[in-house]
Amino acid sequence: MKVNKNLNHTASHLLAAAVLKLYPNTKLGFGPAIEEGFYYDFEFEQPLQDSDLAKIEKQMKKMLAGGYKVMKTEAVDLTHQPYKQELIEEFTSQGKEITYYGMINPSNQESLFTDLCAGGHVEKVSEVKHFKLLSLAGAYWRGNSDNIQLTRIYGTAWESKEELDEYLKIRAERAERDHRKIGKEMNIFMFSELAGKGFPIYLPDGQILKNTIQDYVRKTEKRYGFTEVQTPAFGSKELYIQSGHWAHYKDDMYEPVSVDGEELVMRPMTCPHHFIILNSQRRSYRDFPMRISEQSRLYRYEKSGALTGLERVRSMELTEGHIFCREDQIIDEFKNAYNLIQEGLEKFNIEIDYVSLSLRDKEDTEKYHGDEDMWNKAEDGLRTVLEDLGIEYKEMTGEAAFYGPKIDIQIRTALGHEVTLSTLQLDFLLPEKFDAHYWDENEQKVRPVLIHRGFLSTYERFIATLLEQTKGVLPFWLAPKQVTILPVSLEHHLDYALEVKKQLEEAGIRVHIDDSKERLGKKMRNAQTSKVKFQFVIGDDEVANKNINVRAYGSKEQNTMTINEFLELEK
Repeated sequence: MKVNKNLNHTASHLLAAAVLKLYPNTKLGFGPAIEEGFYYDFEFEQPLQDSDLAKIEKQMKKMLAGGYKVMKTEAVDLTHQPYKQELIEEFTSQGKEITYYGMINPSNQESLFTDLCAGGHVEKVSEVKHFKLLSLAGAYWRGNSDNIQLTRIYGTAWESKEELDEYLKIRAERAERDHRKIGKEMNIFMFSELAGKGFPIYLPDGQILKNTIQDYVRKTEKRYGFTEVQTPAFGSKELYIQSGHWAHYKDDMYEPVSVDGEELVMRPMTCPHHFIILNSQRRSYRDFPMRISEQSRLYRYEKSGALTGLERVRSMELTEGHIFCREDQIIDEFKNAYNLIQEGLEKFNIEIDYVSLSLRDKEDTEKYHGDEDMWNKAEDGLRTVLEDLGIEYKEMTGEAAFYGPKIDIQIRTALGHEVTLSTLQLDFLLPEKFDAHYWDENEQKVRPVLIHRGFLSTYERFIATLLEQTKGVLPFWLAPKQVTILPVSLEHHLDYALEVKKQLEEAGIRVHIDDSKERLGKKMRNAQTSKVKFQFVIGDDEVANKNINVRAYGSKEQNTMTINEFLELEK
C-alpha cells in the first residue's frame, strides 16, 4: 500500500482547520505528512480526550463540502500563533523563503484555513474523503524536552475506502502484535515510574526468556571464535574523551558522577573498555584476529517521548563484540561475523526488512574525519563482503558512523518503526585514538583495525522483536513456560500432577502447575492468554492410567499419551 503524501498533507491542514473551528484559541505547531498518514501538534486551552477525536472528525467531514481548493496564497497575519511566529522570525533571519498555502473557495475567495507551509498538496480539499483520526500523543515543541509539551493528533488518509479499511485492519493486527500488550499478558516485563522511565524490569518468565537467548548467544559466539570478557559498567570521563564519544555522543550519555576526585560516566558502549584489554600487553601479528565479546549492561539517554516499551529504553543489555584484526583479515572477519549473525537470525526465524550499507557523506567534513583513502578502502571492502556473500543491500549515504562505514540489518516493528537489529561497523579511527598497535613479522609497529559487531541487538529490542513476530507464540525451546499442568481437582489430582511435574523437570522441561481454585475452563483460558505451548489436563482417567491429556497452544484437539511419548515428540 502506497501512501499519498500530498493527500495526507492536505488532511493535516483540514485537521487544523477543524480544530480551530471547535477550539478557536488553540495554538498551532507542525502538521506534516508522515510515512503512514499525518499529524498536527496543538496547544489546547484544556486537555483533549480520545473521545474528542470523533467530534473533530465530524467537523472535518463537514468542511469537505465547501468547494475549497488548496493554493499558494499571500502572507497572512499569524502574530496570534506564537509557534508559527517563531518559525517566521527564524526563516527571515536565515534568509529563507516563506510560503503560505490556504484552503480557498475560488467562487467567493472565502478562506477556510491558511498555514505557513512549503507545499505539497492535492488540488481540492474534497479529495480528503477517506480518512481516520487515530490517536493522541504528547510531543515537545521542536522535539526539545526543554520546550512545552503539545498535543499531537495522528491520522491517516487514503484515496479509497477500500484502502482505508485495509490499512485499519493492518493497524488492528499490529496492535495485537504490539510487544507491550503481549509482554503484559505473558508477564515478561514491566516498567515503574519509581524505578525510572525507560528502565525495564524483567519478571520471572522474562528473565527465563532472556537467559535462554543469552545461553544460545554464548554457545554460538564460542563456535565462531569469540572469547568472553567482563568490564565495569562505568568508565572515566577521560576514557570517552579519548575515544571521541564525548565529542560525538555526549547528548546520548548520562552526566558524569564525581567520586573521590574523578568523574565517572555510566557507559553507553564497551569499545573503549575493550581497547584497555587490547593495550594491556604486547601484541604480535600472530595474536590476530582477536575476537572479544561481552554481556554488557549499557546506559543511554533517550528522550522520554522516544521511549517505546522494550524497543527504546535507557538501560539495556546486549552481547557486544569487537574484533581486532590486521588489514589483510578484514574481509574474512566481516564474513565470519556476518555468518554468525545470519545463523542467529535463522535460528530465531527473524524476518528481515532489508540490509543497508551505510556510507559517509563526503560533503560532511564535520562529522566524518578526513582520510579519503581510508574511507574509500573501507567502503569498497564492505561492498565486496556483501557481494561475495550474495546479499542484496541498499546504500545509505550519510548514515555511516563518524569512525567508519557499517552494515546494518533492519527490521520493521509491529508499530511500523524501522529499527536496526544487527550491525557490523568498520573502524580505523578508534585504534588511532588509543594508539593500538602490534608488532609484525619484521618487528615493525602496525595499527590494527577494529570491527564492531552487534549480534542480535540489545536483549530488550530482540525480545520485543520476537514477541511481535511470533505474537508471543515462541518456539518450544524458548518458551518461558513450556508446559502448564491443569489438575481438574486439587484434592484428587494434585499429587499426580506433582509427579508429572517432577518427571518433566528432570527431562529439562520448564513446567508450571496451575494450583488455583479456578474452574478448569478458566485455567485453560489463562494458559492460552499466557501463550503456554502445551496444557496437560489431569483428571481421574489420567491418574488411573498414569498418562496425560495434552493440548497444544491454539488447538482444540486433545491427545492422550504417556509422559515418555510426549518427551519423544519434543526431542
